[in-house]
Amino acid sequence: MNETISGPKGLPISGNLLSFRRNPLQFIRTSAKAHGDVVLFRFGPKRNVYLLTNPEQIKEVLVTKQANFRKGKGLQIARAVVGDGILTSEGKKHLRQRRLMQPAFHRERIAAYGEVMVRQGVELMRDWKDGEVRDIHHDMMKVTLAIITATMFGKSIKEGADEIGHAIDVGLKYVANKASSFIDIPLSVPTRSNRQFLESNETLDKTIFSLIEARRNSGDLGQDDLLGMLLAARDEENGQGMTDEQVRDEVMTIFVAGHETTANTMSWIFYLLALHPEVEQKLHDELATVLGDKLPTVEDIPQLTYTNLIVQETLRLYPAAWTINREVVEEVEIGGHKYQPGETLMMSQFVMHRDERYYENPDEFMPERFAGDLLKRIPTFAYFPFGGGPRVCIGNNFALMEAALLLATIAQRYRMRLSEANQVVEPEPLVTLRPKNGLPMRLEKRM
Repeated sequence: MNETISGPKGLPISGNLLSFRRNPLQFIRTSAKAHGDVVLFRFGPKRNVYLLTNPEQIKEVLVTKQANFRKGKGLQIARAVVGDGILTSEGKKHLRQRRLMQPAFHRERIAAYGEVMVRQGVELMRDWKDGEVRDIHHDMMKVTLAIITATMFGKSIKEGADEIGHAIDVGLKYVANKASSFIDIPLSVPTRSNRQFLESNETLDKTIFSLIEARRNSGDLGQDDLLGMLLAARDEENGQGMTDEQVRDEVMTIFVAGHETTANTMSWIFYLLALHPEVEQKLHDELATVLGDKLPTVEDIPQLTYTNLIVQETLRLYPAAWTINREVVEEVEIGGHKYQPGETLMMSQFVMHRDERYYENPDEFMPERFAGDLLKRIPTFAYFPFGGGPRVCIGNNFALMEAALLLATIAQRYRMRLSEANQVVEPEPLVTLRPKNGLPMRLEKRM
């Protein structure tokens, strides 16, 4: 059956790997247009990867037949950074950990985090000056790190934030490079990349274990946040609590994924607003009408309709997770094709979100497109910025609320402009989709 699946011609040994590594986003999007619903990539001499661009087939992989798959190579490698936490664990362990962590992300609970999000946004702007050029991506990483540590772990980290951000950056680049290479160099080999990665992991471990130790020493394990829930949790069968290493894996997952993704989304929002002043003006008009001079609150979010549309449209064009990979563990038929154990199925939000079958002028930034019934008219998996099925992102509502509140808080006070007239901003597809080499922008104070 698989002989009928076509794909771009590759080199004899490396196949399509070099073309993919050179420009992953362009390569997979061009391939999808040329070869249809299923595209065959050869990544090295023995690895077949199939790109799926049919929403119903994507649903089969992520929902109806998800038991036939495990996480793809990239997230298997990510265990080196985040351990065996909710992002990388499989089967019963994943379900148990998800049930354990779910209360921290209930709608009622995250509503209480809104004040922290706004306060940290205000705190960030205390160092800003009218007319100065700042790396906005760096600033967004800083503020989302402060938010995730304050809300999930009960302690806002300010000292060493740059060092932590750098360590996360090194870790994500290591995972991305290793996932797209067919030469597996063990961590025990002291290459420059391996040494940098081990140093970055040591920095992150030191931070996380210090949070755990401080909470255990306080004696208040039942504190009403994620860290407290993890430390107070007991196994249903034997009554034992989690070890520090187990807690570390869950905390590290939220620590890394919980701020990197929203920081990227916020960076892309301000980039897109700088390119589209007419959208920015509509945003300012809404903020003036709904908020006046007061800071936003969770209660204001339903009235900030255009603000929310901007977040939705940004997640369409620049989804934080730009691809989802699943490895076949048991022969499975998807869309009439049989896939064998060891083969990988790739589903790309970046490709699907820019598919002209579902979006008019798919490369244009038009928040209004989400104002009607678009999401009811298109298939579920034509727009899935947070994934789907039983492994849908546990923090999706947290992230949407955080983005809306940060956008409203910052846009009330500042406009941002690209620092140079011909400035080129490129997406860098690592584990997440971030602006390559940062995002220098000039601040313009509004009030």
